[in-house]
Amino acid sequence: MKIGLALGSGSARGWAHVGVIEALADRGIRPDVVAGTSIGALVGGAYASGNLQRLHDWLLTLTRVDVISLMDVSWFGGGLIQGEKLFDFFRQYMSDGQIESLPVPFGAVATELQSGREVWLREGLLSDAVRASIALPGLFTPARLDDTWYIDGGLVNPVPVSLCRAMGADVVIAVNLNGDILGKHLREDAPGNGGRRGNGLLPDALLENELWQKYTGRLRELLGSERLPDWLDFRREGPGMFEVMATAINIMQDRITRSRMAGDPPELLIAPRLAHIQLMEFERASEAIEEGRRAVARMDDAISLLKERMA
Repeated sequence: MKIGLALGSGSARGWAHVGVIEALADRGIRPDVVAGTSIGALVGGAYASGNLQRLHDWLLTLTRVDVISLMDVSWFGGGLIQGEKLFDFFRQYMSDGQIESLPVPFGAVATELQSGREVWLREGLLSDAVRASIALPGLFTPARLDDTWYIDGGLVNPVPVSLCRAMGADVVIAVNLNGDILGKHLREDAPGNGGRRGNGLLPDALLENELWQKYTGRLRELLGSERLPDWLDFRREGPGMFEVMATAINIMQDRITRSRMAGDPPELLIAPRLAHIQLMEFERASEAIEEGRRAVARMDDAISLLKERMA
């Protein structure tokens, strides 16, 4: 029987996919086909190209400073971050070849911007497919492929079980990163909860502040002005841009995932508990990877039954 692995969207929480794949391999399960949406496409692409270990090793060195340095502010591109600097870097961990030539069959989900249509990217450059799938609206600028603009696949198919089946999978193992997110954004100052930092801001609010300083700094250089207009001053009143955007996307993706899985459920659903990791906390890879491993361990009984069925 052919095993398919559907890796869901979830921004920084997506590093849990690395731990899931490694834990499945420890149990003798190696997917025959892989489908990914958004960050799931990035990790899935690394796995399909044989570069998952390289990606894992690099993730363990990632710091907050690294995250900021890889984010090139976009001025007029339809998103806060251009993304080219980040994806030039990620190409090192994806062996940027043709999807058709990968050792493991791979597909990425993206959304056609003009029509809203779900698109399955199964040929062409791997990095192009991943860039299109991960173009989160408002954050990353849209990706252009063959005169068509694409945005994040999580808008239409957050956990691509259907793509795995279309690629010939008899059994689908799905990873949903957003099952415990809604209503659980941690804001307490309790130790170890990933909540507010010493200055009272949530981690994503800190990143938003840093990116805004980057943006206004560039604007000062352009205008030759020492002081920007008052309306450009950064203020934190109520939820920040990243927090609002992340929560809105989580609400939408949760509803879509529930609906689609009701009609086409996977044979095994793995659900890492990642509510404490926010949209842009990519430097918390070690925590996410370990939780991916724990999520697989929690499903050991179901995995044993699945292996008996496939025998």
